[in-house]
Amino acid sequence: MKKKLNITLVFGGRSAEHEVSLRSAAAVYSNLNNKKFNISSIFINKTGQWKKVESPLLPSRELNQGKFFSFLPWDKSSQAKKIKSDVYFPVLHGPFGEDGTIQGLFEIAGVPYVGATVPASAVGMDKAMTKSMCRAKGLPVVKYQVIMAHNWKGQKEGILENIKKGFQIPFFIKPANMGSSIGITKVYHLGEIESAVEKAFQHDRKILIEEGISGQELECSVLGNEDPRASLPGEIIPFRDYYDYKDKYIEGKTLFRIPAELPQGIIQEIQHLAVKAFKAIDCSGMARVDFFLQEKSNKIFFNEINTIPGFTEISMYPKLWEVSGLAFPDLLEELIRLALKKHEQRKRNIHPK
Repeated sequence: MKKKLNITLVFGGRSAEHEVSLRSAAAVYSNLNNKKFNISSIFINKTGQWKKVESPLLPSRELNQGKFFSFLPWDKSSQAKKIKSDVYFPVLHGPFGEDGTIQGLFEIAGVPYVGATVPASAVGMDKAMTKSMCRAKGLPVVKYQVIMAHNWKGQKEGILENIKKGFQIPFFIKPANMGSSIGITKVYHLGEIESAVEKAFQHDRKILIEEGISGQELECSVLGNEDPRASLPGEIIPFRDYYDYKDKYIEGKTLFRIPAELPQGIIQEIQHLAVKAFKAIDCSGMARVDFFLQEKSNKIFFNEINTIPGFTEISMYPKLWEVSGLAFPDLLEELIRLALKKHEQRKRNIHPK
């Protein structure tokens, strides 16, 4: 009988997407094949303290009770010694989890982990860097402008004037390093710009002003390392003007077409561009790539890439693979296989024989 692999889920975290992580981790835990995997769980609370827990299915109150330990789960603490893992599976969204920080800890510890490497995670988290790299690789990127907090403090009036001249209403203002639509404003009136900028700066020192594209919002899941493949795309039909945090995780009134009803040529182009974006940031394991299909021109625009996409029961990433022929448990198993393969390659690169 083949030996079970020990998988450790790491979830929670310090970011504003903490609650989303709890839901994603619960879905991953429920869909991992316990005949093939022994599953351990590490919860990170909102202050960055770690604790080994029974599972992500526990109520939040229980997760936050008891003794926590600091920093790494493989340090000298008594709890850490109990953790024996073949692969770490981070289910952490946003800063301190999706941005290369936790990946750096795994690299220092020399352990296999699911998902993108440190540099790909950092670039993927930063929307401005992602757009710059994707545009350099020839992807069609929406018009955008980057504003830094220190410039905003000293040059507010000039920046406001540049935004008004450079972007047609409606447009978006968003933090560069945040997900789940946190800190985003869709601007309809020029008088809203200043408050929208201030709101975005609450979450990051770097923000984006981004052209609004009238048309369909599409997403495509990518899976693989050196030879990634793309799922069928799906369409988001927002309940309000855009798919905001409240509707993503609280109200759930947005509609989805999974897969999207698109001409075959558009489907193939989105899949091609999704893989191209994945390769542009040198991603590995998984990513969800988001696009706009402009209504009048039928032109496709790259929006962003998510290196740890949502894994809740309603999340696009697993659902798109399901309609593309890969069930949730099989998807997770493939991600673990890719993590082990990446780790073996990394070891060969660091310690050549």
